[in-house]
Amino acid sequence: MEQKSFFRVIFLIVTAGFIISFTSTYFSHTPSSTTVVLDCTDTSSSPLCASRNFLFNKQQPRTIPKTDPKPKTKTHDHVSDTPNHPLDPLTLSEINKVQSILSSHALFTSGTRHALHTVVLEEPDKNLVRSWQKGNPLLPRKASVIARVGLDTHVLTVDLSSGLVKSVNSPVPVSGYPMMTIEEMNDVTSVPFSNADFNRTIISRGVNLTDVVCFPIACGWYGKKEDNIRVIKSQCFVTQGTANFYMRPIEGLTILIDLDTRQVIEISDKGRSIPIPGSTNTEYRFENLVTTTTDKTRPLNPISIEQPRGPSFVIEDNHLVKWANWEFHLKPDPRAGLVLSQVRVHDPDTLETRDVMYKGFVSELFVPYMDPSDAWYFKTYMDAGEYGFGLQAMPLVPLNDCPRNAAYMDGVFAAADGTPFVRENMVCIFESYAGDIAWRHSESPITDLPIREARPKVTLVVRMAASVGNYDYIIDYEFQTDGLIKAKVGLSGILMVKGTTYENKNQVNKDKEGKEEELYGTLLSENVIGVIHDHYVTFYLDLDVDGPDNSFVKVNLKRQDTEPGESPRKSYLKAVRNVAKTEKDGQIKISLYDPSEFHVINSGKTTRVGNPTGYKVVPRATAASLLDHDDPPQKRGAFTNNQIWVTPYNKSEQWAGGLFTYQSHGDDTLAVWSDRDRDIENKDIVVWYTLGFHHIPCQEDFPIMPTVSSSFDLKPTNFFEHNPILRAAPNFEHDLPVCEAQSVSS
Repeated sequence: MEQKSFFRVIFLIVTAGFIISFTSTYFSHTPSSTTVVLDCTDTSSSPLCASRNFLFNKQQPRTIPKTDPKPKTKTHDHVSDTPNHPLDPLTLSEINKVQSILSSHALFTSGTRHALHTVVLEEPDKNLVRSWQKGNPLLPRKASVIARVGLDTHVLTVDLSSGLVKSVNSPVPVSGYPMMTIEEMNDVTSVPFSNADFNRTIISRGVNLTDVVCFPIACGWYGKKEDNIRVIKSQCFVTQGTANFYMRPIEGLTILIDLDTRQVIEISDKGRSIPIPGSTNTEYRFENLVTTTTDKTRPLNPISIEQPRGPSFVIEDNHLVKWANWEFHLKPDPRAGLVLSQVRVHDPDTLETRDVMYKGFVSELFVPYMDPSDAWYFKTYMDAGEYGFGLQAMPLVPLNDCPRNAAYMDGVFAAADGTPFVRENMVCIFESYAGDIAWRHSESPITDLPIREARPKVTLVVRMAASVGNYDYIIDYEFQTDGLIKAKVGLSGILMVKGTTYENKNQVNKDKEGKEEELYGTLLSENVIGVIHDHYVTFYLDLDVDGPDNSFVKVNLKRQDTEPGESPRKSYLKAVRNVAKTEKDGQIKISLYDPSEFHVINSGKTTRVGNPTGYKVVPRATAASLLDHDDPPQKRGAFTNNQIWVTPYNKSEQWAGGLFTYQSHGDDTLAVWSDRDRDIENKDIVVWYTLGFHHIPCQEDFPIMPTVSSSFDLKPTNFFEHNPILRAAPNFEHDLPVCEAQSVSS
């Protein structure tokens, strides 16, 4: 019997090796002469379609019900794209040119293993872009490249006109590595199966190797063990019986892998006694869900916004969006997701188009989990700097991710070998009307004035969604005609869960005092714990209110006590304005007990009555990090120590976690820059805002989360002379299409 078992194990290992070999061949790089256009509705079409939740091509493509209309055929092939604006992203042909130039450069002809981790536009200096006008010659086009050659990281600038390659920063003087490429993330998924010890522990659990998927988890930095070697951890799940494999973790099994050599360094197997959760009730795909005939929930009839005269916005030259009184440049980015630039609003009184923001984007996402155990302590992700927020953006689903009236924009990025590929439908733009009111007033009958005035609030939404592993992030930038910009973050997708021996709360161990054992989360289902965690999304906001020279003003609301005999009132509130002189004055912790407004003003331009023009940051629901500042992940995520920071503009300071975030020590973060305490009064300044979420999972988050969201506003404050939408027209019946609803029986 023992001999038969031995040969059975050998057979399984050989079979697994064959599968790995086949997968590796299948995922080999596309030849450099071609361009990959991705159809990511079928996740097996390319590893470049994969994010952490689609690392194996076992997942079935989304099926389109027969009642759905035939998907629209893409007509934009990007082959003929040319840049028209200094901030336009690299075109497909330009990325091909970068690849061609680098292929003959000495760094890449030595035969040493190499990969391109970033290939993006090297943006021209801000003052040159600000002075550029349409019709002027285009500014010189350059590419910024971050490459790994052997064990070294190189930062290069490639001049697309001359073909010259300039080394900017080699070797890199700070800790950390560039964000991972999709190719190496996919390569890592197969590495555990090449290790005999790993295969044995899977088989010993009674699980078929073919029913296991593993995906890479950035492991942060905790000391010398992670120094001088680029490592990643891998954890595994069982796919048998469900597409939602996240709900079936093989708990306690962690594989440490050398990311450069693709070799297993260490296996930690401390969860043998923990059962693998079952697949019951984990399904979430519509076509596989059974709806009961006894369900008394009234079905929702579809709602669609129709625009008989077409959309009110235009997209000029592929990237310049114009709508109502707004215009801005929009481009997808492999790290930030999408970038808004040169945001301007039209003033109906002066007839000027005025500057509001030079550049805005998601700089970093920090997601620390709150379980200090061996298999969890390292889960403290930096989703932009480690995985690439834009690289993880999935094609948006028409009619569901975006309404019928949406227009779409593709992302054109570079693979690790320099080959350009297209991420279709990465961004959508649409007008939204949810029945909200822009402004209204009705007079009371006692005035004898028959006034009933109301205006509908129609907004323009720019949206992307990134599937960064199990979680899905929805990022919206919403523009209102009154000059307000709302930045909104939605969280959905699937929880990262922990396996447990417990099937019911009444089984949880208690001490003599009746205190329950620490679970680090919530029991969601049999053998499944949803671990407590935080999400922090840090925005880079280079506000240029009526020009680049701005100041940051904290407007405190203070109680003022009245003098004896002054008034029947004992107290009132007053506004106290404090102009931030240096960066430390601009470090803000938001508090309900220190009510304040946060203004960015241009003291060189005032309104008719003398107020400096400005915009204010209006926080909504948010959260603050409670971790010890000396905790290793919080050192790396120190940009979340405050909700607001203000720094002087510096072209090299754009990524809150540092340019090289992967395994960084926290020595090149927003917190480090801000501690220099530079002058920020009447300077070109950048405001950083962190929107935070504490997430204590609940059963309603299982097996997939309803979207939870929060936002903040950029609101004009003494920017206009008066209400800028005073002259907005109301809706009239003859402007709208006549649609007759079907009769509804009660």
